[in-house]
Amino acid sequence: MKRVFKWLLRLTVASVVAATLAVLAIYYLAARSLPDYSRDIQLSGAKGEIEIVRDTAAVPHIFADDDFDVFFGLGYAQAQDRLWQIVMMRRTAQGRLSELFGERTLPIDRLMRQLDLYNLAARSVEVQTAEARIALDGYAAGVNARLREINEKALGRGAPEMFLFPAQIAPWTPADSLAVLKLMSVQLSGHLEAEVLRAQASMMLTPERVKDILPDVPGEGIAALPEYAALFDAPLPALARANQVKDPLSPFPEMDFAGASNAFVASDARSAAGGALLANDPHLGFSAPTIWYLARLELQSGGVIGGTIPGIPLVLSGRSEKLGWGLTSSYLDDQDLFIEEVNPDNPDEYRVTDGYAPFTKRPSIINIKGQSPQTFMLRWTRNGPVMPPEHYNLGSITPRGHVAALSWTMLTPNDTSFSAAFDIMQAQSVPAAITAAEDFIAPSQNLSLADAQGNIGLKLIGAMPRRLSNHQSKGRMPSPGWLNRNRWRGRLDYHTSNPEFLNPEGGILGNTNNKIVDRPFPEHVSFEWGDTERVQRFRRLMQARKVHTRESFIEAQLDTVSITARTLLPLIGADLWFTGEAAAEGTPERTRQLALEMLAGWNGEMNEHMPEPLIYAAWLRELQDRLIRDELGPLAGKFTHVEPLFIERVYRDIDGAAEWCNVRQSAKEETCAEMARLALDDALIWISETYGTKLQSLRWGDAHQATHDHQVLGELPVLRYFVNIRQSTSGGDDTLLRGLTKGSGPDPFLNVHGAGYRGVYDFADPESSVFVTSTGQSGHFLSRHYDDLGVRWRLGEYVPMALDPELARAANLGITTITPQ
Repeated sequence: MKRVFKWLLRLTVASVVAATLAVLAIYYLAARSLPDYSRDIQLSGAKGEIEIVRDTAAVPHIFADDDFDVFFGLGYAQAQDRLWQIVMMRRTAQGRLSELFGERTLPIDRLMRQLDLYNLAARSVEVQTAEARIALDGYAAGVNARLREINEKALGRGAPEMFLFPAQIAPWTPADSLAVLKLMSVQLSGHLEAEVLRAQASMMLTPERVKDILPDVPGEGIAALPEYAALFDAPLPALARANQVKDPLSPFPEMDFAGASNAFVASDARSAAGGALLANDPHLGFSAPTIWYLARLELQSGGVIGGTIPGIPLVLSGRSEKLGWGLTSSYLDDQDLFIEEVNPDNPDEYRVTDGYAPFTKRPSIINIKGQSPQTFMLRWTRNGPVMPPEHYNLGSITPRGHVAALSWTMLTPNDTSFSAAFDIMQAQSVPAAITAAEDFIAPSQNLSLADAQGNIGLKLIGAMPRRLSNHQSKGRMPSPGWLNRNRWRGRLDYHTSNPEFLNPEGGILGNTNNKIVDRPFPEHVSFEWGDTERVQRFRRLMQARKVHTRESFIEAQLDTVSITARTLLPLIGADLWFTGEAAAEGTPERTRQLALEMLAGWNGEMNEHMPEPLIYAAWLRELQDRLIRDELGPLAGKFTHVEPLFIERVYRDIDGAAEWCNVRQSAKEETCAEMARLALDDALIWISETYGTKLQSLRWGDAHQATHDHQVLGELPVLRYFVNIRQSTSGGDDTLLRGLTKGSGPDPFLNVHGAGYRGVYDFADPESSVFVTSTGQSGHFLSRHYDDLGVRWRLGEYVPMALDPELARAANLGITTITPQ
């Protein structure tokens, strides 16, 4: 027995020692890739001396004598901090994820190859302006200089993630940066799924009920549509399953997550200090690290500072001495699905106006980790690439003997969007920036502007497809591709058709992805818009003050009041407030009464420390599910977020919408008041099972945690606790401080989509401008700059956004001086 004990003790000690040595070895290897910000180095590729000053937030301020070297410094700095992120975005755009992740990512790669995104980016390099090429070439040289340094000095492969995957990294090229910009179009695209969903709904519901669940944004301009099935002679398949689980590596968003943002602008006449103001907070999916990277560039045209995206040498939202600019999703309808009829006698042909034409075809080989390569035959029609039937469940609305093809402005081979964005960044006034944006193609955005002269403006940028007025579905549903009336006719004129607002009389401009124009089809811009609630709160906050300040704009960015809650609660609870007899403590009736009492005294503020937002959110979620489940069946699973206009239509009984309250399968006829009561009971049961029975002790922030998860390491045991960043947050789906909830799964209220970047630019005192991101500058989880800005972001704090080089140098973390080798 003694001998056994000794051996067990020895094995235990040996295991502990081995585990300790393994952890130390892993830490040593991972720490090797932590960048040193204080260095004097010689690098090949640089033309002259480059100085990179890291301020206290690790924001690089880059100085050089020419623009090539400035962008060289940006490429080098981003490769120091975000190498894995840069490489992953390029690999995604190339359709080469399966080389690392195996069969899991094969559908993603096949889609990217089908779109031909990377080849289109490569063909676009030659059409960029000379100034833009300097930026692209300089940036590529900087990234490649860092790659050579990593190889020559064995710097931990450049990032901890590289130890899990093959270390070979191809040199960066200008085409890679253009491909990453096109990848942003993919991440901001929602119209394709919207068309599929509307077609599916029209196959199950009457036109009146489709208008309820997929409501038109208030305003004129909505044309009557045919039923989807009436567009085709061939039989349609039965509706298939609801949404599949989205892979975190997929760039293709679900419709509800296809971009959002806020931008507020005030002219000098509406500014307390006499200078124009601009606030911008673009909304994208959260990740660790965030997609945004702060940087300052000292160009020949002057200094610029703001938010960049690793891989793209542009300040996408920021300011110079004379101009501030910000972006919000425009919701331009720049995608159309076409149903193409395959020749029944020849599967290599599809129907056109006067007969049949051959598909354009090309084989594509995808290498798969652990398996033999697979060859796919990619096909295109004159309307665009043929899409796989499983993508957004396209097969469920594609008639037999047909395929679906996609027209999309992003699929432009001579795409000058980068050059246009580069010219916007260097513009010196609002009119100059609007002129510079003419050649911007995709992703379409609303460009908000303010300049040092007090001018303000908002311009929709991006190519607007030209459709015929007799288009069968107005672009809202897939349409027959062989009919010329449905096909695009080029691009609408930028100056006359793209909406523009310049120096309005009220001195205030803003966009919360709301409907910005009310024009009839085909110059309508879109039928699908962002929510209609945030803009109401924005309007109230802007009109509450005669003049604004930097602080009032910050207050608007951080505002957590839900206009939706204030509007809907009186409607759905109209027959429940303070009614019924007193109930005994501990009974479901008493719990319901307590919940109603709490909501009756609530002002709609989605504060993380309050219980009412959780009760309200759970109630609305259960209510919508009860209303639509019997009519839509499995399709109800696609409506993961509450549609406020739908709830309002039902409870105001607009055009007979109260019909949704009656459960068709039951013998009795249910009322809307009954449905509200039953849904509240459902919500309270779910809350008690998930968070406990003490309603007063609930915290919205416990359910509404911001989930900045690492796409790869975040799934690994133990390591996930080091790389994933979780924070209790306020706000909600429709507050200005937007924290869009997950909508599905066991934690439906996780905050997964919001403002990864916030900036406020004040031209009365430009150096007092501020910005922040939701995690930190570094993508290395061992760096103290991995999540340091996230703490400030959660608390509603910012860091200085100064162009004064002495301020950056005064308390720097380190200065890197690069000289040519």
